[in-house]
Amino acid sequence: MDREEILRLADAIAPHQGIASGIGTTNYAAQIVVEAPTSGEAVVRAKRIFQAAATQAGLPAWPTVWTLPISEETGFEDFA
Repeated sequence: MDREEILRLADAIAPHQGIASGIGTTNYAAQIVVEAPTSGEAVVRAKRIFQAAATQAGLPAWPTVWTLPISEETGFEDFA
């Protein structure tokens, strides 16, 4: 993925407090913030947002292979 492709993805996910990655690799990824009543619903919502953002950025429609919901209660300490 080149810089411009990932920048387009970053622009598309920015409204969701998102960050995009993948410059110089063969894939792309993002971290986004969603609000949902359960982890499962958060994953569903995040996948929809991510897929729409990838389409908006003109990226290939590859399947989502990994999602990780993190709640405010859980925090990020385990992922530092």
